[in-house]
Amino acid sequence: MENTRKRRPKYGKFKKTYRLEARKIRDLNKQSSKATVLLQESGGYLEADEHEHCYQVSQNEIVKSLDITTAKKHFELNLGFGPYFIDYFRNGRQLLFGGERGHVAAFDWLTKDLLCEFNVRESVHDVQWLHMPTLFAVAQKDWVHIYDKQGTELHCLKKLFRVKKLTFLPYHFLLVSVNESSVLSWTDVSMGKLITSYRPPKAKLITSMCQNPVNAVVLTGHSNGTVSMFTPNMKEAVVKMLCSPAAISDIAVDITGHYMVSTSVDRSMKIWDVRNYGCLQSYKLKGIPNCVDFSQRGLLSVGIGNVVEIYKDCCNDTATEPYIRHKLGLNTIKHIQFCNYEDVLGIGHSHGFTSILVPGAGEANFDAFESNPFMTNSQRREMEVKQLLDKIQPDLISLDPFALRKVNVKSVKEKLEENSKLLYVKPKEIKFDESKKRGIQKAKVKKSLKQEALRTHVQEVMKEKKKELQCEEAQQNNANQSFNVLDRFRRK
Repeated sequence: MENTRKRRPKYGKFKKTYRLEARKIRDLNKQSSKATVLLQESGGYLEADEHEHCYQVSQNEIVKSLDITTAKKHFELNLGFGPYFIDYFRNGRQLLFGGERGHVAAFDWLTKDLLCEFNVRESVHDVQWLHMPTLFAVAQKDWVHIYDKQGTELHCLKKLFRVKKLTFLPYHFLLVSVNESSVLSWTDVSMGKLITSYRPPKAKLITSMCQNPVNAVVLTGHSNGTVSMFTPNMKEAVVKMLCSPAAISDIAVDITGHYMVSTSVDRSMKIWDVRNYGCLQSYKLKGIPNCVDFSQRGLLSVGIGNVVEIYKDCCNDTATEPYIRHKLGLNTIKHIQFCNYEDVLGIGHSHGFTSILVPGAGEANFDAFESNPFMTNSQRREMEVKQLLDKIQPDLISLDPFALRKVNVKSVKEKLEENSKLLYVKPKEIKFDESKKRGIQKAKVKKSLKQEALRTHVQEVMKEKKKELQCEEAQQNNANQSFNVLDRFRRK
């Protein structure tokens, strides 16, 4: 029977490292087991009977089959300053909406706690949350204003004039805006500095704008049916796509950054693969679509007049019928957006705001380090400091978000070739004739004989010098010997 135990190292100096690695593996296994216990939530979808379709199920029927807390997520606000633009914060807890006739409000839509509400007494064209649910931007008649959660005006960006669309890049702290003259601007809200601002050359009127959440590239839809992609590093479009022969009404990109949907005035809706810029699906709608949006789990919502249609699995397969359909009566839809981590779709229309339930739209589990719906004030402050430390520079925005971790193969090959030329020089081959070889051998023999003769001569000279030195030493010794006084009378 084979021994299934792991072989431990024989030497004592490796025992400590082995124990540390084994301890790390045990800790990782414990953490993974805890994570599997905590993340047991899973999303579900609405299923109809055999003789019924899902889009025939009304919101009242969905609400009756749910518990009280979930049923309260379906509500409607009748307001008189519409049509309304809406924006959910990234954690799916706070809601911001602004009416074209100056009404701006922010509140916690789960608990219905009002944060602030005021009227700016001028037209409002768009609203946008910033990096935290304590700051938001409002595109008013002339300039963009920054407010806090109490409704106090903190700053007025007078360099952003007559802005029509807003979007925010949370990892770069960049507020992107486009005005009525189709001028794109990137503003760093952490420093209050305008990074860049330009009007794309030969660009038509920009009718819609969104961002790719993966690479932070800004996409714009134009009146000539094209969709362009822009970065703050280049003053020209990185990519241009002809998506429709008519004007683009709205565009949206899913959370993976792989698929893009474009709707146009000719009642067409097309789904594109952003990786190879190919058209995957093409649909013909019953009316002119006003707005579109993707959910976290890939559901696609389309606002057509006073009807909202939600499609499931429309990117991979052709959807023959909608998943859910909801009619708003006489209210015309202006803006729609899915709420993160909730099965909720927010609709801003001409007379207020409506929240409907869409089973399977939101992600069931959330990452508290990324967006925590239940964060306290201290956690919010720590998260804000961490985001500022991890802020990404706008120079790093590119089409390929993984370009930094790639190796430039061409430059590496060129360097290797240069190094090989410098280090490895091939010597020239020297060919000798036989006569030359014999002459070289004779010269070597003569040289060795001369060296031997010189060596023997040097040895003889050294011997003679040694003898002379010995004689001189003996004479000095005899001279230094002591003598007697009577030695001069001795006979010689």
